[in-house]
Amino acid sequence: MAVAARRAAAWEPAVRDARTAARVRAAAADVLSRLRDPDTAEAAGRNGARRERPRWTPYGTAQGTGGLALAFGHLDRCLPGQGWDLVAHRHLARAVEGTARDPVTGVGLFSGLAGVAFTTAYLADGRGRYRTLLGDLDDSLYARIPHRLPAVDGRGLAVGTFDVVSGWTGVAAHLLARPPGPDRDRALDSLLGWLVDLCRGCPDPDGMPAWHTPHALIADEGMRARYPGAVANCGLAHGIAGPLALLSIALSDARGPAVPGHTEAIRRAASWLAARHVADARGGGYPSVAAYPAVAAYPSALADPSARADPSALADPALAEPSAADTPAAAPREPAPAPTPARDAWCYGSPGVARALWLAGTALGDRALTAAATAALRAALARPIAWRRIDSPGFCHGVAGLLQVTLRFAADTGDEAIGAAAQRLVDQLLGEYRPRSPFGYRSVEPDGTRADRVGLLEGTPGIALALLAAATPEPPSWDRFLLLS
Repeated sequence: MAVAARRAAAWEPAVRDARTAARVRAAAADVLSRLRDPDTAEAAGRNGARRERPRWTPYGTAQGTGGLALAFGHLDRCLPGQGWDLVAHRHLARAVEGTARDPVTGVGLFSGLAGVAFTTAYLADGRGRYRTLLGDLDDSLYARIPHRLPAVDGRGLAVGTFDVVSGWTGVAAHLLARPPGPDRDRALDSLLGWLVDLCRGCPDPDGMPAWHTPHALIADEGMRARYPGAVANCGLAHGIAGPLALLSIALSDARGPAVPGHTEAIRRAASWLAARHVADARGGGYPSVAAYPAVAAYPSALADPSARADPSALADPALAEPSAADTPAAAPREPAPAPTPARDAWCYGSPGVARALWLAGTALGDRALTAAATAALRAALARPIAWRRIDSPGFCHGVAGLLQVTLRFAADTGDEAIGAAAQRLVDQLLGEYRPRSPFGYRSVEPDGTRADRVGLLEGTPGIALALLAAATPEPPSWDRFLLLS
């Protein structure tokens, strides 16, 4: 059964004081206005790029001009009649033009074809705009979704195969928002069926799930050094929380199972993820990964590298997993490190995981799950700011991401304490606003230095979007891109 696209529900902004709301809207419009010129934005993006991933690409949604088009499109919805739709159009045009210079060779949502299509559909807003472009993007995307997806056989997968950033979960997130049609329905059902198989491969809370990543396929060098064996990623950005959130959204949208095994898959993945909660002196939380003991080698996982490859790595070399040929086939026999809670961010930690569990509990009508999700977020919000370990104001691993998750919980639960916490996070972001800096906000880098970031995921646009969500009645439906709704 194909899933029908869902219209955004009414939205009640968390900031109710008129003067504060005006300040928030003004700050968001100001920082975005500094990026209204595509040349300025692209130069800033390329000059500010770090050596590590992700790199700036013209069509990128997380780190590129495409993400700026999305941000300006939402700004136009919040502040109509001020010309922001024309600014969004210019950025979209630059993103599309960029595909000629730097061809899109893969399908990922954050820096691939699905991301370009998501932004274009958002700007079209169901009003018939960009019809030809959307048709071309859709046709190209459907043609690239293979009839046979990588096997889910217990040998493990690189996270980029299934995650929201560059994997099939992100592609499915875009397709969920598109109108029903034979090609779209066929592609979506194929992806949902594959994700159901993936999530049903969670044997029990203590077993190693089918979607674990063998040591040889762990892309992050620091994670590979720390964990000598296999890992199962828990985060919303790269872990099972992403497929869980996606399948839960699809189940709610369809008002019933969209594909066989849908409900069972959500229950299994949610049970496994909820069982990963770790208690500590900070109030407890969810780890980045669940680690498993090292084994002598992973010959079966590496016997057919093409079957294990990340299908969107071709489209997204900046985020691609290493190939088996680039990594050792053996790992020493060492015990798995004990799990510890991650920082309180969208990408990893309690906020992102809590949102996935909330969506699962809502889809299943499971009050125990929604209660556990709410408790996890409350614990994160109750911590002193320094204990949250999110120093940067940006979205991915910063304050803006925590704010957007909190806004969603406040709207869904009506919990006054969570609503008050959202307002405190808005105050925290307003306190970080630096009008004299080039783009209004400065990212805090891993080494503690400050940098100007203009990509949606880590920089100014993501901050502006979260502020607009807090202070305007326009539903923040853009956050489907981040699996929050």
